Amino acid sequence: MFQATQAGVSSLNLGQIVLAIGALGTAAYGVVDVSKGLGGGISNVGFGDIKKVVSQFIPPPSSTAADAPALSLGSVLATLRANWLNGMALGDQKSVAKALIKLNLNPDSAEQMANATGVDKAILASIAAKLSTGENLVPAETDAYGRFDLLLSAVLDQGYQRGDQRYRNSAKLLAVPVAVALALLGAWSISNGHLSCFDALKAVAAGLLATPLAPVAKDLASAIQAGAKVAQVLQK
Repeated sequence: MFQATQAGVSSLNLGQIVLAIGALGTAAYGVVDVSKGLGGGISNVGFGDIKKVVSQFIPPPSSTAADAPALSLGSVLATLRANWLNGMALGDQKSVAKALIKLNLNPDSAEQMANATGVDKAILASIAAKLSTGENLVPAETDAYGRFDLLLSAVLDQGYQRGDQRYRNSAKLLAVPVAVALALLGAWSISNGHLSCFDALKAVAAGLLATPLAPVAKDLASAIQAGAKVAQVLQK
C-alpha cells in the first residue's frame, strides 16, 4: 500500500505543480504591475492616506500670492505622488515629505502645523519667525522644535505605512482574479477550446492558490522534494 501511495504522489509531481502555480501567481502580479502605465494604475491606491496626512500640515494656497506657502499644497502633493508611483524607497519618501513640510513652516502656517502635532502654537510661531531671519533659538524653543520634528516623523510614518499596506493588500486582491483568468485561458488553450467543467474547476483552484503561493513556491517545492526523498529512504 505504501508503494502504491508513493507512486500516486510521484505521478502527480507535486513539486512541479507548486512551482507552476507559483509562476502563475508571479505572472498575475506582473499583469497587475503593468497597470501602472495607465495613470499610475494600482499604485494610486494608498496615496490617499499620504495626501490626508500631508494636508494636515500645509494650508491650501490663498488668493493672495504674498500669503502663499513656499511650495503650494498642490505642488507638494504632485512631488510626493511622483515619488510614490515611481516606487522610491519608503524611508526616502518620508524624508522628502518632511523636508517639504518644513519648508512651509512660517508664522502663518505655524498654527495649523501645531494643531497637527500638538506643539504649542505660540512657541512654534516664534520658532518659524526666527528660522526665517536666522535668529538663534532659545533652549525652550530648541526643545519644542525637536518635539515637532519627532511628532512630524511619527505622523508621516503612520500615513506612509497605512498607504503601503493598503497598496500591497489591493495588489494581492487584484492579482487573484487575474490569476484565475490566466489559468482558465491556459486550460482553454490546452483543451483546444473544449474545456470541461472539471478542468475549469481545477484551473479556478490553481488561480485561487497562485497569489498566496507565489512568494513561497520555491521553498514549498523544495520541502516536497525533501519529503519525497525521506519517503524513499524509509521504503528501503
